[in-house]
Amino acid sequence: MTAVRAEGLYAYYGTTPAVNGLDLTVPTGSVYGFLGPNGAGKTTTINMLITLLRPTAGRAEVAGFDVAARPAEVRRRIGVVFQESTLDLDLTAAENLRFQADLCGLSRRASREAIASMLDLMDLSERHRVPVRQFSTGLRRRLEIARGLLAEPSVLFLDEPTTGLDAQTRAAVWDHLERLRRERGITVFVTTHQLDEAEHCDRIAIIDRGKVVTEGTPADLKAVIGADLVVLRTDDDPRAADVLADRFGLPVESTPDGLLLRVERAAALVPRLCTELGVTVREVAVAPPTLDDVFLHHTGLAIRESTTGPRTLGNLGEGLR
Repeated sequence: MTAVRAEGLYAYYGTTPAVNGLDLTVPTGSVYGFLGPNGAGKTTTINMLITLLRPTAGRAEVAGFDVAARPAEVRRRIGVVFQESTLDLDLTAAENLRFQADLCGLSRRASREAIASMLDLMDLSERHRVPVRQFSTGLRRRLEIARGLLAEPSVLFLDEPTTGLDAQTRAAVWDHLERLRRERGITVFVTTHQLDEAEHCDRIAIIDRGKVVTEGTPADLKAVIGADLVVLRTDDDPRAADVLADRFGLPVESTPDGLLLRVERAAALVPRLCTELGVTVREVAVAPPTLDDVFLHHTGLAIRESTTGPRTLGNLGEGLR
């Protein structure tokens, strides 16, 4: 079963392709991550899938309906949580949901039942009469997710759902998302540039310059890299680098943070390095491959929003500090 399918999807802004021949298949009932830096085409893709933007070329289906030919059928079967908040801050939590229920055409009885269910699901029942203006950013995000689920959609789209949230609140939001997928069996399609969020997904598509460059489970994608990152500090880094190259045949990069190298099964190699290097080892750190490494491998760029150019092996050591 396929919840979302795109074939040769294009979207142009002027003469510039924001989405450039994108192909996508999202299994029903999965949490699917759309991973990429800002400007990669994630939001434009979402806008086409939720029928806010007509594709320039190609086709896409959501919940079995063509987004261009049958947009009304698509809208009846999806929920959307946008990157920017669209809640009415002067209304209470329950009033925001009641307004959404009216837009969805729910009967009075169905509206009451759905609102109570969503408030309970997102742990907001005790705050249902509180004006949203008094909510924290995390509570507002949970209310927006509740609103997106109100009409029991088959597919829930979330565009950067935890932007601006602290790490603890982001984790809480994901706990709620995983619970609702487990309890309600819906498909969750989430765009993000947060690497820790992508780890929650069953499958991930990495998008760069409007194209999917690779796709798979987080474990499968990281297995492509294979080698662990080792950061080594010694009493004599230049001498240690020579020994690593000559005796162990390992390429090494010397940085202000120490010697950086990629090796298979680093945990088994590190004890040998400490005893056979001939130089006092002051500090050693080992990190397995990350999704950032995967993105770098496929695109030559780091996924971090602040990165503006190619990332070197030396930059990879930042994550270990």
